Formats: sequence, C-alpha cells, structure tokens
Amino acid sequence: MMIRGVLTAFKDRRETIYINPPSGIPKLELLEVWRNWDIILILAQRDIKVRYKQSFAGIGWAIIQPLLTMIVFTAVFAGVVNVNTHNSPYPLFSLAALVPWSYFVHAITKATGCLVVDQDLIKRVYFPRLVLPISAVIGGLVDFAIAFVLMLILLLFYDWAPNLKLLLLPFFLLFAILTALALSLWLSALNVQYRDVNNALPFFTQLMMFISPVAYPASVIPEKWQMVYALNPMATVINGFRWVLLEEQPNPGIYSLISVAVVMVALIGGLYFFRWQEDRFADVV
Repeated sequence: MMIRGVLTAFKDRRETIYINPPSGIPKLELLEVWRNWDIILILAQRDIKVRYKQSFAGIGWAIIQPLLTMIVFTAVFAGVVNVNTHNSPYPLFSLAALVPWSYFVHAITKATGCLVVDQDLIKRVYFPRLVLPISAVIGGLVDFAIAFVLMLILLLFYDWAPNLKLLLLPFFLLFAILTALALSLWLSALNVQYRDVNNALPFFTQLMMFISPVAYPASVIPEKWQMVYALNPMATVINGFRWVLLEEQPNPGIYSLISVAVVMVALIGGLYFFRWQEDRFADVV
C-alpha cells in the first residue's frame, strides 16, 4: 500500500529522469528533493499512523514519556540533589528541555533505520533517497507539538506570562530540526552498511543526554569548558528553549555560534556523504 501511494504521487508527472553512473563529487540535487515534497509528507503521515496504530494510549505516548521523565527528574534532582534552576520551578525547568530533547531522540531514531525499513521501496521506486530521512525528521514534529501543548499547560499552571522572547522559539526549533537532520544523514547512510549503528543508537542517545543540560543547567559547566561544551548543538537548543520560555534563565550566549558552525558543517558534510553512498543503497540494503 505504501508503494502504491508513492506511485500515485508520481503518476501525473511527465518529466523524464535520466540516471547516470556517479563520477567525481556527488551533486546534491536539492531542487529534485523539493519537487518531491509531497512524497515527504506521504511518508511522514505513514510513520505517524504506523506508530500509533493499535496503540492503547495512542498519541498520549507523546505526553506520557516526557511527563514521566519530568516527574522522575523532579524527584531526584529537585528533591535530592537540589539543582540550581535559576529560580524556575524544576518541573518547568526540566520539561522545557525534555520537549526538544524527546523530539531529537525520536527523529534520529526513526531516521537512522528508515533506509532499512523502506528497503522494498528503495528497490522498486526511483525517488531521491534524501526524502526518507527528511520525512522521518519532519514526522517527529507531531509528537513535538503534542508535548509542547503539555508544556504550555504547565506554564499556565505556574502563572506564566508570554513575552517577546517567545517569537524566537521557531528559530531554536528550526535549529533542533537541522541538528537532528544533520546527524540522521550520517547515521542512516552508515546503518545501511553497518547495522551495529542502529543497535548502538540507544546507548548513544543516553550518553548524549548526560552531556546535554537536560536535567541540570549549563551553568554548572566551568567557564573554561563552555567552548567545548558548545560543540554539542543540543546544549544550545535546550538553553534556547529555557531562555525563551522561562524567567531568569541565561541566554545561550556567544558560544552558541560554535553550535551553529558544528551543525552547518555536519549538515553539509552529511548531505554529500549521503549522496555519495546513495547509489549503493539498493544493492547493500
């Protein structure tokens, strides 16, 4: 049914596509990806339906996971460790980080395995393979939106008053999307050749959570290490969400430019690496 849906999306196109053997530096052909935006939406919609099909809680899982994690973090880090949250209630402090973090983990998890999961589609239908990781990253935005509603409810419970900083939230969300996409391009291409990548991913995301300011503020990192800490783009994303949504939170600072540079390099490199490996996908997968 999925292949039939893709074929239906292509059936009204009359353009001729020439497939030539690769030579030299691969061409990104991003315009071709853009022309297949409808396929991206079809695949994203499919992923959403598959995830919640025959699920008792349904879309409630998008709320249950960050909510339960927030409760555990509050009990441990507010009740026992007494983490400094810069005068913000710890439930708000942790949830402001868990909302973008949960999206990031979901996006890279789905995107890493997308080429293997859709191997029949890859072997039978021609379309830019970049469509697959992009659709996985886009599809995760539904869960993000649902979890963000929970965040807004909790903010209103604590008498939150919106301010002009809220206008900057889309920029930090876009940065989270680009971060997830940059990493997904590398991981999904590598996972075709080495299936250990998908097996190691849960450990990698767990380790990355500890080195990201999800449960603690980035201010606990000594100043001399802040520049190194900024090599983790999710630190900038989380700091940005907290700064926009909560009061008295420090802004991401000048070191956030390092995170932007890291993501841009990883994204451009990931695009070329993915395209370089793309012609081998159908044979290896």
